[in-house]
Amino acid sequence: MGIDWFNRVNETWGYVLVFLLAAAPWLEVFLVVPLGILAGLSPVPVALLGFAGNFIPIALIAIWFKKWTEWRAKRKGMTEEEQMNSRKRSRAKKVWDRYGMPGLALLAPAIVGTDIAAILALSFGSPRKSVLIWMTASLAIWTILLAYGTVYGLSFVEYFRR
Repeated sequence: MGIDWFNRVNETWGYVLVFLLAAAPWLEVFLVVPLGILAGLSPVPVALLGFAGNFIPIALIAIWFKKWTEWRAKRKGMTEEEQMNSRKRSRAKKVWDRYGMPGLALLAPAIVGTDIAAILALSFGSPRKSVLIWMTASLAIWTILLAYGTVYGLSFVEYFRR
């Protein structure tokens, strides 16, 4: 159903949908870029819009993190320690302890997602600028690899279908 519906949307709306899906929490370039390319959209705009859509929430998180954590703690009446206990946080903390900010950023799409990784990195005490630089670099690398892999993976499959 997913790709058939996506194919029926005209091309412009397809690109808008790629951007919006990439900006949605928990939808990463891992899903959106291959889906857009499989739907027949041009790979370069799909990659650029997927990157931009996924980057905007990361930038907003970096900008508003401190205010958000203060608001959340007040609202839930939780201590900082209570907020820090979760399964995703513990997986990310292991990566953080071993590889630091670069490791978390590069592995984030595969283990917790870029949005959550940005929140975790900030909660681990990373400077906002460092989080933005590393998460942007990671997102760019993954976007390029996924677009390239999808395009050439499809070409490879088509070659053997003949």
